[in-house]
Amino acid sequence: MSNVNIKPLADRVLIEPAVAESKTASGIIIPDTAKEKPLKGIVVAVGSGKKDEPMTVKVGDSVLYGKYSSTEISVDGKDYLIMKESEIYAIL
Repeated sequence: MSNVNIKPLADRVLIEPAVAESKTASGIIIPDTAKEKPLKGIVVAVGSGKKDEPMTVKVGDSVLYGKYSSTEISVDGKDYLIMKESEIYAIL
């Protein structure tokens, strides 16, 4: 987990995506062009929540999210995703 100087607003969550798999379970190496984006990651920062809805996730949680549910941002050369908490499907 990394320290980031970004504080998401309201019900937004900042996530560091997991690294894409480079090898299958049977040992076949996957080329970069065929790798799929991982759909899980680690929560790096959370907003304060909405007035009547406190945040469920917290920093350090491992989460699953939708394929098209986030916005990619880059901070200090590192890629992150920012999304609403409602776009997170599960805490692992």
